[in-house]
Amino acid sequence: MNSEPPTDRGAAAGALIVAAVVLCGGAGLALGALVGATALLTIAGVCAGFAVGFALVYVRFRDL
Repeated sequence: MNSEPPTDRGAAAGALIVAAVVLCGGAGLALGALVGATALLTIAGVCAGFAVGFALVYVRFRDL
């Protein structure tokens, strides 16, 4: 058995953050297009995406 931790954890953590930012930013863009505040809700979505992404990384990789 291999006792070393996997080396691709950094890539997985980065992908989680990027995916959360893109998805939340896209949701903000779509909602903003519906209500007429595209830029404001896109920025809010991106900020929320960073928060969600870091929370996901913390929960997923808390054992490091």
